[in-house]
Amino acid sequence: MAIDKNKSWIDARLNTTALTKVMMTEYWIPKNINFLWSFGVVLATLFTLLVVTGMFLLMYYKPDTALAFDSVNKTIMQEVAYGWFIRHVHAVAASVVFLVIYIHMFVAIYYGSYNGGREMIWISGMLLFVTFSAEGFSGYMLPWGQMSYWAAQVITNLFGGIPFIGKELVVWIRGNYVVADATLTRFFALHVLILPLVIMGIIGLHMYSLRIPHVNNQEGEEIDFEAEAAKFQAGDKKGSKVMPFWPTFLAEDFFVLSGFMIFFFYLVFYHFNFAMDPINFMPADSMKTPPHIYPEWYFLWSYEVLRGIFFSADLGLIAFGIANVIFFVLPWLDRDPSVKPAHKRPLFRVWFWLLIVVMIGLTVYGKLPPTGINAWIGFVFSISFLALLLVVLPLISAIERKRG
Repeated sequence: MAIDKNKSWIDARLNTTALTKVMMTEYWIPKNINFLWSFGVVLATLFTLLVVTGMFLLMYYKPDTALAFDSVNKTIMQEVAYGWFIRHVHAVAASVVFLVIYIHMFVAIYYGSYNGGREMIWISGMLLFVTFSAEGFSGYMLPWGQMSYWAAQVITNLFGGIPFIGKELVVWIRGNYVVADATLTRFFALHVLILPLVIMGIIGLHMYSLRIPHVNNQEGEEIDFEAEAAKFQAGDKKGSKVMPFWPTFLAEDFFVLSGFMIFFFYLVFYHFNFAMDPINFMPADSMKTPPHIYPEWYFLWSYEVLRGIFFSADLGLIAFGIANVIFFVLPWLDRDPSVKPAHKRPLFRVWFWLLIVVMIGLTVYGKLPPTGINAWIGFVFSISFLALLLVVLPLISAIERKRG
C-alpha cells in the first residue's frame, strides 16, 4: 500500500488524523451537562499524579519489614530533598481520589447513567472502584506502621471465612502463616506494578464503553447524536445539542480541574494530616495491638457493615460481601429502564438521599469503637443499607415504572 505523500510523516504512518477524529474532534458530548461530568478528567489527573509521585517514592522505598518504616519516615521525609512534598502529594491524592470516585459514582446514580444501554459503562466504573480499593489497601501497608500491620492482619483474615478454601487462601495471600516480610513484598508488587497496569486497562475499557451509547445528560434526554453532530459540522453550532470532546468539552474540564487542583494543593500544604493516620507513625509491632483498629475513611462504610452484624461473624462476613458487590448489579435492581434523573423520579430521589445519609452514617460509626450504643446504631445503618438496595430500590422502581 502506497504512502500518501500529502500527509505528514507521522500521519501517513499512524493515521493520527483519524485517531484524533475518533477520540477527540468527532467524539460528541451532550451540551446539556454540568460541571459534575468533569470529575472523570479529575480522576484521570489524580491517577497520573499517583503514578508519577509513586515512581519517585519507589527510588527510596525499601520493601523489607526491617527497613520499610525508616525508608518512609526517615529517608523520604527527612533526608531526600522535597521528599516530604512528594509523599504528601501521593498520600493526599490516594485519599482524595476516593472522594472523586464517590462523587463520580453518585452522580451516575442520581442521573440514571447506568440505564439505557450504559450497563458496561457502569460495570467498568465499578471495576475501577474495586481495583482502586485494592490499590489503596496495598499502599496503606507499605509504610509498615502499626495501623498498616494490623489492618493487613484484619483484612487478610477476612478471606478465612470463605468456605472450604478460606484457611489455605489466607496463607497464600500472606505468603506466610502470619503477616510478615513475604506479605509486604507481595503487596508491594501488587501496588507498584500489577494493580496500576490493571487500572490502566480498565480505564481504557471505561473510556471505550462510553463511545457506544454516548455520555448521558442531566435531563435524561434521548439525543440523535448522528443528526446533531451533522448539524454542528454544518455550522449550526448553537442549534446543535452536542459539542466535540476537543476542544469545547475538554476546555470546560480543564476549568473545573484547575479549581479542583487549587483545593488539592491547599490540602497538600495545610491539611495533609487527614491522609496520614497518627498511629501509623509508630513502627509495626506484632506484640502490641492498637486499642481500636480501623481502615482508611474510604473503606469505613463497608467495614461497618462487616462488624455491624455484631451477633454473628459469619452473617457479618456475608453482609460485607454483599455490600461490596451489590453496586455491580444496580442496573438490574433498578427496574425502571428509563434514563431519568432523580429530580424526575420522586420516590427514587428520596431513596437516593437516604442512601447518602446511610453511607455517611456507616462511615462515621465505622471509625468509632463498636461498643454500647455505637454497636446498635451501626447495626441499624448496616441493615438499612442492605434493605435500601436489595428491597426498597426494586420496589420503588417497579412502582415508578407502572406509573410511567
